[in-house]
Amino acid sequence: MKKRLLLITGLIILFAAEILRVYFIMPFPGSQYKNTITLAYWISNNIIWIRILALALIIFPLLQTYKNGKIWKKVVLSALVVGYAAIFFFFNYRFEADKMFRAPKQKTFVSGSADTTDKDRLVIGVALDGVAKAYPIQIIGYHHQVMDTIGHTAVMITYCTVCRTGRVYSPFLNGKKESFRLVGMDHFNAMFEDATTGSWLQQATGKVIAGPLKGSAIKELESKQVTLAAWLREYPNSFVMQPDPAFKKSYKSLEDYDDGTINGGLEKRDSASWKRKSWVIGVSANNASKAYDWNNLVKTTLINDSVKGLPVVLALEEDSASFHVYNRLVKGIALRFEKGINGVFTDKDTHSTWNMDGVCIAGAMKGEKLNPVQAYQEFWHSWSTFHPNTVKYN
Repeated sequence: MKKRLLLITGLIILFAAEILRVYFIMPFPGSQYKNTITLAYWISNNIIWIRILALALIIFPLLQTYKNGKIWKKVVLSALVVGYAAIFFFFNYRFEADKMFRAPKQKTFVSGSADTTDKDRLVIGVALDGVAKAYPIQIIGYHHQVMDTIGHTAVMITYCTVCRTGRVYSPFLNGKKESFRLVGMDHFNAMFEDATTGSWLQQATGKVIAGPLKGSAIKELESKQVTLAAWLREYPNSFVMQPDPAFKKSYKSLEDYDDGTINGGLEKRDSASWKRKSWVIGVSANNASKAYDWNNLVKTTLINDSVKGLPVVLALEEDSASFHVYNRLVKGIALRFEKGINGVFTDKDTHSTWNMDGVCIAGAMKGEKLNPVQAYQEFWHSWSTFHPNTVKYN
């Protein structure tokens, strides 16, 4: 009886550790709704010792059973050993995030004039040190992260398709330029592990949520999500990231992602408002957050509002895909805007005309430029999870 108890206990520990190590940090049914990161991190960092303990419990009764046990017991144990081998293989070499979504083998950029990418494709655009680059979401959505340099600045371009979150970071953590691997998910958001300390950080916030550096964060850099056409209009000398031929099939699977019609419950858009998979525009300022319904923005194309004292204007381009959020404060005046025609809008205060790049092209304010406000288009479940006190704009 004692040997049987040891055998059963060891097998339970062995199977549970392999499964839970991955289950807690991947989008399996029910796995992403609880705060289990601390437990997941502990299992991940102690998995070798857990295996040794479990094997120590089962090795003697296992050998005894094979030596003296009945045939049916040997058959059952053999099936369990084969089952464990299968679980070990799949949960260590198939279901881990960095095995499913690999980093690009080659990074190629071409000038906007030479690029052949569909200009209606959504991109994450970044301009630093006088250099602009565009990263098609169809590409970075598969890889989840792309390490690059823009001008003289190292950047980490990230995207989580399950949250629809595009973020650009400086890859310096704890004062050191770091490399990262995709390790899994937390509340459906991509999670990265730094190579030096093995700490885990959220893609949506850049915050370290587990490990030795818990509580620290990497710095976010300014970025914009628009169509490639809109980005090249503002930055005609921009470079555009090209598909890596090694991942052609993977990119193809995200062909319908931009407009939300992709198959699959994790990434497909809910066209209704304020549902888990509804699109929102999220804005944070002065320790406050606000969410704007995408459907409402499509309907109105222009929204004047304030986020805890910061006057903002949200503008949607005629392509119904490129959006901008600007600070409405110019020369001490919180301008009030109204939509115009032919891709421009006007302010009611000076009757000046502004283009979608935030530049005043006619009127008393001619030559002035609106300051951009960092904003994101993402799923409502993501924004509300990582900004729990957010206010809905109605």
